[in-house]
Amino acid sequence: MFSSSVLTVSHHPQVRRVVTTNSASRRLVGRFIAGDDLDAALGPIRALVQRGLLVTVDHLGDGDRMALDHATAICAAATRVGTTVTLDMEDHTNVDSTLGILAALRREHPWVGAVLQSGLRRTEADAADLAGAGSRVRLVKGAYAEPASVAYTAKADVDEAYLRCLRILMAGQGYPMVATHDLRMVEAARALTVEYGRHADDHEYQMLYGIRTAEQDRIAASGERMRVYLPYGADWYGYFTRRLAERPANLAFFLRSLISR
Repeated sequence: MFSSSVLTVSHHPQVRRVVTTNSASRRLVGRFIAGDDLDAALGPIRALVQRGLLVTVDHLGDGDRMALDHATAICAAATRVGTTVTLDMEDHTNVDSTLGILAALRREHPWVGAVLQSGLRRTEADAADLAGAGSRVRLVKGAYAEPASVAYTAKADVDEAYLRCLRILMAGQGYPMVATHDLRMVEAARALTVEYGRHADDHEYQMLYGIRTAEQDRIAASGERMRVYLPYGADWYGYFTRRLAERPANLAFFLRSLISR
């Protein structure tokens, strides 16, 4: 209820104008977003690598970059430098098209990763389809306000679905990417790696830039792969409001910064 209310309010033009033009916004925006351009993001990227963390970089912008021709060019460049690409996932209306692009890309680049959202009712079936050998899957809970017809609306149901999807991926032959800040899910993932005989090089944990940094360092220090999802770009508003919607504390901090400017 809190998340959907915040997201609804954030779509109001006057709210967007206040957030994007107010200098006080930058204090909190900088916590979650590494800068407006790649040059600004390089400093945070280097700092994360120096801490022993892996980094995935996301350029925040419109959906044009998801077009197959653009994605193909990005994957070719990734191949040349020896890195990987994971397709991001938007709301439920884009899942089929994104998975279609994934299938096309994997014909030439089988290592291309996918993102699945446990909040969607369809995701267990998608997880089973994508749990094959070599398949990289980033499992998240989901940050969009979705209708009950396609998504679970209660947090407990989303959590239970996350655990079911996580078990499917860990039992499969792919490469699960456990993207969560919920320490209960982290511990459940650890238990499943033991149950299914997994090793540190066949899965990883992921968290967002600016969130649970101490836990990120702890996981990396334990010998596990820990990757930080680092976004940058001038079109940061949608991403930023989803971070505000996730936790009341984030929104309270932001409102205090506006009042005390």
